[in-house]
Amino acid sequence: MKTIATQLAQVLGDASRVITQPAVVERLSRDFYWYSPILRPQLDGKYADVAVQPISAEEVVAVLRLCYAHDVPVTVRGAGTGNYGQAVPLQRGVVLDLARMDQIEAITPDGVAICQPGVRLGALESTARESGWELRCYPSTIVKATVGGFLGGGSGGVGSVAHGGLRDFKTVRAFEAVTMEPEPRILLHESDDVHGILHAWGTNSVMTRIWLALTPAVEWAQCAVSFPGFDAAFDFGTAVATDTKWTKRLVTAFEWPIPSFFSPVRDITRDGAALVFLLIANSQAAQLESLVSAAGGTVTYCAPYAGLRASPLLSDYTWNHTTLWAMKSDPAWTYLQCGFDADPVRARQQLETLKHRFGDDFLHHIEWTKNGTGSVCAGAIPVVRFRTPEYLNDMIETCRANGVFVANPHVNYVEGGGRYRADIVQLQAKYRYDPKGLLNPGKMLTFHRDESHAAASEEPPA
Repeated sequence: MKTIATQLAQVLGDASRVITQPAVVERLSRDFYWYSPILRPQLDGKYADVAVQPISAEEVVAVLRLCYAHDVPVTVRGAGTGNYGQAVPLQRGVVLDLARMDQIEAITPDGVAICQPGVRLGALESTARESGWELRCYPSTIVKATVGGFLGGGSGGVGSVAHGGLRDFKTVRAFEAVTMEPEPRILLHESDDVHGILHAWGTNSVMTRIWLALTPAVEWAQCAVSFPGFDAAFDFGTAVATDTKWTKRLVTAFEWPIPSFFSPVRDITRDGAALVFLLIANSQAAQLESLVSAAGGTVTYCAPYAGLRASPLLSDYTWNHTTLWAMKSDPAWTYLQCGFDADPVRARQQLETLKHRFGDDFLHHIEWTKNGTGSVCAGAIPVVRFRTPEYLNDMIETCRANGVFVANPHVNYVEGGGRYRADIVQLQAKYRYDPKGLLNPGKMLTFHRDESHAAASEEPPA
């Protein structure tokens, strides 16, 4: 790869942004795939030959043009906070690190952020709030995660209880993305056209400019509530999450002993008790305390939210950060991604079935979210004990046999993670924009390089 590295330096005109030091390249070739005991042995030791850090869409075009000409695979990287090995190169080649494309161009008067893909979500949240706006949804890794990485491999997070997931309600208004062709193009994707590129793990285009819809900022309060048992916590969380009178950004419930894993905030947990974390409008905090009392719970913490530097920052214990705290307690813990029935009574039955079957090997962690139809449902990232691959698959199949949706986080391809669209628009986009299959190869299993497509793409444009 020395020849390619030298040519990349010439293309960029800056050798300092072409990285060949093995330790750095290896670091830039990793994400948090080690959350999965299945993916860890599969992806350990996988790394690129060289990493390159463009600072503009034009440089991305130049890099892809060069790599296309030499049949060099390219894996796009945000901040590497994903959990499924999205950013791990399976066939070496180049890691395209977009961290330096980190400019926020504008926050429009109607609440749309225009930015480059390397912008940290935390920086965008802070900037947006200065103009009276905030993110609709964000992952628990908000401080480090990038906008482009979130669009390429993320799904939902804090805020999804009110605004749905990343692909709902036109949250992603548009983006520009570069194709992998003999002469790469910068294409504008708008409206429904965005769905061919969203959550495709950088397998069919490279996003270089993004229009992301925001929502009016709210003065929030962070609250923690304990309940003697998980059933009461689930009922309370359902009541708040589904009632439109509550202005909320986060409603999360944890079965004991999950709260015992949260060592920095043990003072707001209660031994043996289930726990609910909320971000609720500060103006409704007193009203919430009345509801808690009536439900038989105890408020263990409630204070105005001071932003991402708040201490404690309760979102640091929600979504997939919950799994991280569990793994710190015992490396045998891992996770699933589930969705329970929209009917709370049926959802409770599903929860009880799993608890009866797997006991304390299946710990309930509920994240209420709004789906694309507007219904608020009990999503979940249960903390599960890994014993064998067969046991983990038994958990997945038991969920599905009981009507529980599972997005399997223990596979390393787009189609297996639960966000692959049934209309195969992501696959169709790959055939159109990456005919040689050089973008993140091996991560879209339904793609098969068609030499006729590749040859046609090499013809000069009309």
